[in-house]
Amino acid sequence: MAEKNIQPFHETEEQKQQLIEVIDRNKTQPGALLPILHEAQEIYGYLPIEVQQRVADGLGISLSEVYGVATFYSRFSLTPKGKHRVSVCLGTACYVKGADKVLAEVEKKLGIKSGECTDDGLFSIDSCRCVGACGLAPVMMIGEEVYGKLTPAMVDKILDKYIKEEGASK
Repeated sequence: MAEKNIQPFHETEEQKQQLIEVIDRNKTQPGALLPILHEAQEIYGYLPIEVQQRVADGLGISLSEVYGVATFYSRFSLTPKGKHRVSVCLGTACYVKGADKVLAEVEKKLGIKSGECTDDGLFSIDSCRCVGACGLAPVMMIGEEVYGKLTPAMVDKILDKYIKEEGASK
């Protein structure tokens, strides 16, 4: 089995201090773990093992308890997300109109699989179940931008727009 694209954890001192403040502010509240994890994910964009360990230590609970909660709720991510978050809808309407082929083309173009992030941190890919745009099926979102009535042939042009924007901003 191929190993997922794993990026090293990078943390700023500001992020570390923010997390410490979040833990200190919430640790005496009943059910503090969930709100702390939500705020931690806002700070870091995901919940790496290092952050989970700091939360566990700050609350005086086991890492396995933190990990269990972080993996139970679908809103939490244990992997980094890219600056441009690509989400391909695999709901029924999109799937029957070829969303699986669109997803395969996105993965091919970016060189990563769903659930992964590019090495440069610019793109991550996820699939979702429905974005509420069934009339535009198949649908892909990049950030808040919706692209509908897609074919695999359209993927390159759409992603190239974001790649060129990043090249210009470097």
